Amino acid sequence: MILNSLLVDPATLETATGWTIKTEGACKGDVCVPLPTSLGPGSAIDAHVLSESLGMPLVADDAHGLWALGPESSITGRALTTAVAPDIVLPDLDGRPVRIADLRPMKVVLVAWASW
Repeated sequence: MILNSLLVDPATLETATGWTIKTEGACKGDVCVPLPTSLGPGSAIDAHVLSESLGMPLVADDAHGLWALGPESSITGRALTTAVAPDIVLPDLDGRPVRIADLRPMKVVLVAWASW
């Protein structure tokens, strides 16, 4: 979830992540995580609180005044331990092998798709 403010609107949070803010805390499916009781209904939530409570990493891009929140890891058991891809080799459009490490220091986006 990309943020241009550290205050997160509950409706935006639900649309982007599936977490709903209720009186019992942040809820997704059958899982509810307590949040500070000082939050009123519909109140914006500090991204730092969401990050800590939901186990979602919060990363700042100071140069552009943006933040990225998520994905949750401690709640779901999935962990994103680094943003650095392993040194894999993939074919380019002509079938020639390309090492990801050879593309450094450029930023690379890997898109994966599966039919199942």
